[in-house]
Amino acid sequence: MIERRLYRSDMIGCVLCRDAPCAKACGRLDCAALLRSVWFDDEKAAAARLGDENPCLNCAAPCESACVRAGQVPIRELLTRLHDEVRPGLELAPPENEDLLKTELCGVPLENPFLLSSSVVASTYDMCARAFDAGWAGAAFKTICTLDIHEASPRFSAITGDNGSIIGFKNIEQLSDHSVAENMEIFRRLKEKYPTKFILASIMGQNEAEWEELSRLCEENGADAIELNFSCPNMAEGGLGSDIGQVPELVERFTAAAKRGTKIPVLAKLTPNVARMSPAAEAAKRGGADGIAAINTIKSITGVNPHTYVAAPAVHGMSAVGGYSGNAVKPIALRFITELGQNPKLAGMHLSAMGGVENWSDALEFILLGAGSIQVTTAVMQYGYRIIDDLKAGLNYYLAEKGFRSVGEARGLALSSVSETTDVLERDTVIYPKFHREKCIGCGRCEISCADGGHQAIRLDEDRRPRLDAKKCVGCHLCVLVCPERAITSSRKRVAKA
Repeated sequence: MIERRLYRSDMIGCVLCRDAPCAKACGRLDCAALLRSVWFDDEKAAAARLGDENPCLNCAAPCESACVRAGQVPIRELLTRLHDEVRPGLELAPPENEDLLKTELCGVPLENPFLLSSSVVASTYDMCARAFDAGWAGAAFKTICTLDIHEASPRFSAITGDNGSIIGFKNIEQLSDHSVAENMEIFRRLKEKYPTKFILASIMGQNEAEWEELSRLCEENGADAIELNFSCPNMAEGGLGSDIGQVPELVERFTAAAKRGTKIPVLAKLTPNVARMSPAAEAAKRGGADGIAAINTIKSITGVNPHTYVAAPAVHGMSAVGGYSGNAVKPIALRFITELGQNPKLAGMHLSAMGGVENWSDALEFILLGAGSIQVTTAVMQYGYRIIDDLKAGLNYYLAEKGFRSVGEARGLALSSVSETTDVLERDTVIYPKFHREKCIGCGRCEISCADGGHQAIRLDEDRRPRLDAKKCVGCHLCVLVCPERAITSSRKRVAKA
């Protein structure tokens, strides 16, 4: 999906405002929602919402002058491209409903596969209620415990991209600071007002008795399923959190304890801070778990202040290893979900996946590798609950476009294409890069990377356009990846020389 970033790179100036002035100034379109669709790679569904006539034609673009960054966001151009370039290529109208998104979690119906993951984004009644109203199918509530929780300040740090958006996010946040009784009251209120929404109660006990008791209480107060937090990297002292997830024997024992307290489905949430997740997952199954949730955050340090010599986030001159999340961890999360999805000993278990999901295509990748539901936190913290609109619209349109009758039909379709080793890969052909000279701006990035990080197969001609030396090219495609204009793609094949 290389081409999907073309539109997003064009609108770096947009800050995705709340109550965006551009939409108010337009009067004809909700251009703010359309811009968000572009940002979240939902161009097809967005273009499908436009009519036959280009609404921006002969328009004075009051949206652009009303923008909080007036003159910096090419709103009219972006929407015109949606209408004139994307819309003509659409193969079907947008689905009339969201029936294709209906699925289930361990037999419990879900309106769609999207849940809030256990974190600050699902920590109060009001927050969950607003998320449910926005369209989320459910929430994994912030982990319930009997511990006395006192949070540090500040407790977040991040690595950002060139447009300021968060690539990787670190937290040193702990568990719910509400009492067990307060959280049970929240469950009762949510289930009373939102009976069709899915409540996944995340819990953490200090011993077998607590795991059992918390499971029982959550079921009695309206939870639809239990998620056992064996993976929080910020609760490792005293044999809690990720310390449990690294010891299969503890996973099995505490899973069995939780199952004794409840009859509703139980998921074990496992840590990625291991070489392989299967031993803990298999232990959870032996303990009676109905599914696995993965991944939780990865132990990390995001940076060190060169003047104070303190890592981030700095809390009165000290810091700590914390949990890393955001789009940067998605490749690691996909690897673990693939491992679980390919493990025959886990056949039949529900996989609830998380780790770097920002848009519908991120979610789809997890589904194609075996996930049955998708959990999201960091993207919500950055962009708000409103991202559910494009998560649903994009996935719904994709399913309709591909002829799928449900999310379940797409589940696991990519598993057979992945091997744990490179030994199985075909090595007798080379796929050359293809240079699109009309897109090339002559920056020479391809030549630099090929010369210093590749095989010296590219040179710029007198017009500053790349030329390929086929005798040297090995088809590594480094040039494809570094080109800022996406002016290099895959081309023909040749048989490699012996």
